[in-house]
Amino acid sequence: MSEPRWLDAAQQRDWRAYVDGSVRLTEIMDRDLKAKHGLSAAEYEILVRLSEAPERRLRMAELAENASQSRSRLSHTCARLESKGLVKRDNCPNDKRGVYAHLTDEGFDALDRAARDHVETVRTFFIDIIAPEDLEAIGRAFTLILKRIGSVN
Repeated sequence: MSEPRWLDAAQQRDWRAYVDGSVRLTEIMDRDLKAKHGLSAAEYEILVRLSEAPERRLRMAELAENASQSRSRLSHTCARLESKGLVKRDNCPNDKRGVYAHLTDEGFDALDRAARDHVETVRTFFIDIIAPEDLEAIGRAFTLILKRIGSVN
């Protein structure tokens, strides 16, 4: 068995900063969305993805992929959003097994209200404290990460 390619001290420092920072940032976003709008970060992401889709609807399988959720978890999250009147699920007319998630007008309004606060949280704890060149580097890095993950899935 070969020895693992251990991280050096600088790599370990940066990796841990990423892990700790991303976990805490996600917690802050989730807490703020729940406190101010009664939405979890996962629910908010679903509303965003639906708002950006043609006719404000996506097949559940596509939504799961876009919102980075398992199909099972997405189904539970959409059920909560449906009970709040923010999302409606419909059967696909041309595929008996397919289901669409559709953002309702109430869901669009809730997203509009939440987005106004959410963008301030993102700016306060991410955008405004990172130099533009570092922000571009983060974008490039995570584009590569997503490509690598996509190639193994």
